[in-house]
Amino acid sequence: MPTPDFILELRKQIGPATLCLPGVCAVVINSAGQVLLQLRGDLKRWGLLGGILEPGEEPADGVAREVFEEAGVRVEPERITGVYTTPVLTYPNGDRAQYTITTFRCRPMPDGQAPRVNDDESLDVRYFDPADLPADLHAAHVDRLKHALSGDPAAYFKRRG
Repeated sequence: MPTPDFILELRKQIGPATLCLPGVCAVVINSAGQVLLQLRGDLKRWGLLGGILEPGEEPADGVAREVFEEAGVRVEPERITGVYTTPVLTYPNGDRAQYTITTFRCRPMPDGQAPRVNDDESLDVRYFDPADLPADLHAAHVDRLKHALSGDPAAYFKRRG
């Protein structure tokens, strides 16, 4: 995925210093109870769909936009299932970022769209039964999925202190 223009502009000012950025993650569950995953082009492993919010964008709008951009599926965000902070990530060019991820449980809109690779971020997109997830699913995504499927109406968050 190309770096968004607003981040490139920030990088001109601050260089590789750590940026704290808002992100969203979608746990899309179809009527059969299956979860939509993408085979990520950058990491070559399966994961949930999501990305960085654009300036001024509401998180629910951003998660719907990201799912459509990556999988061609229109979704309705139903509820927040968790809020997570990633470790500081260092990219190959030395830039550092840390993300606060708001995760939404979403349902696909009832217009029968089949998921498809819709941009260069995904190598494959498809639904999986929660009992038969890919072995290489990122550990953080396993936790987000677990919280979204738990049935607990409260959003998960961690508190230190």
